[in-house]
Amino acid sequence: MNTPIIDFVNDYIKSDVTRFHMPGHKGVSFFGLEKYDITEIKGADDLSCPDGIIKESEENASRLFGTKATLYSTGGSSQSINAMLHIAYINRKGTTKNPYILAGRNAHKAFIFAAVKIGFDVEWLYPENCNSLCSCVITADILEKELQKTEHLPFAVYITTPDYLGKLTDIRTLSSVCKKYDIPLLVDNAHGAYSAFVKEPFHPILQGADMCCDSAHKTLPALTGCGYLHIAKSDRYNFTENAKETMTIYGTSSPSYLLLQSLDLCNEYIEKNLRNDLEICSQKVEKITELLKSKGITNISEEPIKITADFSNFCKNDFDIAEHFRKYNIEFEYADNDFVVFMATAQNRDEDFSRLKEAIEYLPDFSEAIDNNNFSFVKGQQKMTIRNAIYSKCIETPIDKANGKICGTPTVSCPPAIPIVVSGEEITDEHIKLLKYYGKTHISIVNEQ
Repeated sequence: MNTPIIDFVNDYIKSDVTRFHMPGHKGVSFFGLEKYDITEIKGADDLSCPDGIIKESEENASRLFGTKATLYSTGGSSQSINAMLHIAYINRKGTTKNPYILAGRNAHKAFIFAAVKIGFDVEWLYPENCNSLCSCVITADILEKELQKTEHLPFAVYITTPDYLGKLTDIRTLSSVCKKYDIPLLVDNAHGAYSAFVKEPFHPILQGADMCCDSAHKTLPALTGCGYLHIAKSDRYNFTENAKETMTIYGTSSPSYLLLQSLDLCNEYIEKNLRNDLEICSQKVEKITELLKSKGITNISEEPIKITADFSNFCKNDFDIAEHFRKYNIEFEYADNDFVVFMATAQNRDEDFSRLKEAIEYLPDFSEAIDNNNFSFVKGQQKMTIRNAIYSKCIETPIDKANGKICGTPTVSCPPAIPIVVSGEEITDEHIKLLKYYGKTHISIVNEQ
C-alpha cells in the first residue's frame, strides 16, 4: 500500500526548499521532528477539503476498515464524537420538540460536551449488572424495552464498546433493534481500532453500526491525537454528504501533518503486519491471563489484547496493588480499588510481558473478602438540561456539602473520563459515596444564588 502523505513530506524535505511559510520553526531542529512538520503548502492537500494526498490516504484507510468513508481526525476520538453526533442530529427524521439520544451511561465526557454544543437531550441506558463506573454492557433487550415505552423515538442510539474494563457490547443484536425502529446506531469504539484486524473481528462497522469513531493512538502505533470517523458501507442515512464539513467544524484549522503522516504510515502497517502481530500479542496476553488465574485472579476483559485484573473479591489489607506494579517499573492504563487495566498492543516487547509476569508472580496471597464492593451507576434525577447546567455559573464545593445541589460541569478524571454525576442532575448521598470511592473531594455545582 502506498503512503502518499509520507512520500510527499519526505520529497519536500529532500528538495531543500526555503520555508517562508508556517510553522515558525522553519524545519530547524529544536525538538527533533520539525523538518516533518509542515502546513498546507502546494501539493500538501487540505484536511478540510482533501482532493490530493490526504484524500488518497483516507481512501486507503477506508478500504482497510471496509467503510464507505473513513475520515482522519487530528483531535482524537473527541473530534470524531462531536462530528458523529452532529451528523446524526442534522439528519434526524421529523422535527420533534425535544430531540434526544439514547446513550449508554458510560459515555465519555466528550459526549457530554457534544450534547451541550449541539443542543440535544440525553436519555440514559443502564446495564442490568455492573460493579464499576467503567463498565456498561447494554443488551438488545434493554434497548428494546426502552424504545417500546418511549413517546417519541430518539434520533440515534449511542453505545461505548469496548468499555474501559474490556467488556464488549453485542453490536450485531443492537443493530437489529435499531434497524427495526429505523434509528441510526452510533458507537464510540475509541479503544477498539485494532478490532477489525484480529482473527475474529468485532469492529462495530463490521457488526452493523452506522457510524463509529476510533482512537488510532490507543491501540495502533499512531501518535497521540490520531483518530478516525467511520461511516458504514450501507450509509443508510447518507451521512457521508455532511461528514467532511462537520469534521472541520470540530477540528483545528491547522491540523498536524505529523499526525496525518502517522495515520498514513499506519495504513501500510495495518496491511502488511498488524494481523500477524496482533495474533502474537493475544497469545502473550493469554499466558498472562493463565498466570493471573493461577493466583486466583480473573482477567475479566473480553478483548484479546487487554488485561483487566479483577481484585474486587479480595481483601487487600492495606496492600496498594497499583503501587506494587509501579515498583516493577510498570505503568498501567487505569487502576482503582478493584481493577487494574493493562492495555497491551502489538508494539509491546517481550521484556514488557516478562516484567508483568514477574510482578504478578510476586503478588501476595490475598485472603478472600466476605463482602464485595458493588459500586455502579446512580440513576440521577435530571433537574436541568445538560446544556443549561454547563452554561450556568458554577462553583466548586466539598462533596460533603453537595447533597441536594445540581451538578454543574462534570467531575471526572481521565482515565476513565466517565462522569460520576451528569451535569444537571441532583446530587444525592449515593452519588457522594461514589465520588468518595473514586477519590473525589470536590464537585462543581450550579450557583443558585
